[in-house]
Amino acid sequence: MLVMAKVPIPGRVKTRLAATEGPVRAAQLATAALLDTLDVCELTFGLSRCYVSLAGDLARLDDGELRWRLGAWTVRPQWGDGLGERIANAHRELHPTALAPVVQIGIDTPQVTSSVLRSVAAMAAHQPVLGLAEDGGWWVLATNHPAQVDGLEKVPMSTAGTGQRTWELLGAGGANVGMAPSMRDVDEAADAEHVATLAPTTRFAQVWRANHDLPPPS
Repeated sequence: MLVMAKVPIPGRVKTRLAATEGPVRAAQLATAALLDTLDVCELTFGLSRCYVSLAGDLARLDDGELRWRLGAWTVRPQWGDGLGERIANAHRELHPTALAPVVQIGIDTPQVTSSVLRSVAAMAAHQPVLGLAEDGGWWVLATNHPAQVDGLEKVPMSTAGTGQRTWELLGAGGANVGMAPSMRDVDEAADAEHVATLAPTTRFAQVWRANHDLPPPS
């Protein structure tokens, strides 16, 4: 299991969400989403098979719980020019260690469940797998060979065409590509409200409700 993440520092994460929620609240939501993601990954794959590719200085992290949780994971720094290259490099770096398919997500889907991740991992034993996001991007990429990410650095990230371009890359030469369920990324306030309602017991939902003085779910 590979998680791509940024150290949740106010002003450095969830900038679109920060436009309406403010940088501090956006960082709080990013922290909660990352903790939810760590929870489900550990539950699904076990701590020894969980890796984080991290951007940013962990020493600047104030949240003690998140610092402690990341301390139990294998954390490697992101490297490369642009998000596509950093993702590709993280897959290439992990494959020789994993000796198994690499299932990679970010922190934008705190609603993801263990059953979905297990299904992705099972499909990835035989083919690359992509899960499209509702905004045209993708939320999960699973590879069973490092060559499957070759060319990913040329795919523009965070656009309405990112998912389609990545699908075409994985299927180049007629290769079969498995399809994971589509999900809604948390980018803006409407997304956050939707995900908090969909997964009300997550840390993310709890922080969202606290920030908006909303009652707990009945």
